[in-house]
Amino acid sequence: MERDVLLIAHSDWRQGRLGPLLTAKGYRVTWCSPALGECLPPRHDGYAATILLGGAMSANDSESQPYLRREIDWIERHIAGGHPFLGICLGAQLLARALGAGVAPHPEGLQEIGYYPIHPTAAGEGLIPTDLQVYHWHREGFDLPRGTELLARGDLFPHQAYRLGSKIYGLQFHPEVTMEVAAAWIESTSDLHERPGAQSAEQQMAAGAIHDGALHDWFSGFLDRWLAPEQRQAGNAA
Repeated sequence: MERDVLLIAHSDWRQGRLGPLLTAKGYRVTWCSPALGECLPPRHDGYAATILLGGAMSANDSESQPYLRREIDWIERHIAGGHPFLGICLGAQLLARALGAGVAPHPEGLQEIGYYPIHPTAAGEGLIPTDLQVYHWHREGFDLPRGTELLARGDLFPHQAYRLGSKIYGLQFHPEVTMEVAAAWIESTSDLHERPGAQSAEQQMAAGAIHDGALHDWFSGFLDRWLAPEQRQAGNAA
């Protein structure tokens, strides 16, 4: 059984809970960052799954940032066979672009930065708890791609989680972000108080103290379910 997971990053930020969780579950992690000039592997053979992370750029920057166009084209080829794929924030938006859906800012210019609740749909029941509060840091959202299932809605951005088949997921939020990472992002952002819709640093830290543990446990369980060998086989057979 493949025990390597490919993590595609858009910066040299590689902290958070994702790598440690995968390592604790017995997986080896291979990092790749096309934004830093690294080449995507030509094939996904040998990887148990691929996770495409977030970034400060827009999924609509593919004309000015050629590496994003290459990522979108690579995603199209990568998911054609049902290979396990998870897109997080920008990764979910790039997946949506690869599936033919649009990505755009909130119509009122609002941003989601901080801890906000998401609401499972009928398709998301059993996967996403009704009381889950998750961490966000984004100003754009995506349309629901044709042929996918909406798994969770949000109050500001309606599309928060979706699935294509059994093994391809997009999450608008950041389950990999710990309170320490959130604090570092806040510290590096000088205009947080000017971003409409964003929670203050104090609000985020207070919410994190309440919700971070549950988010960690949910994400760990999600990874177990997503990476389960029998689920991979079902996805490949679909």
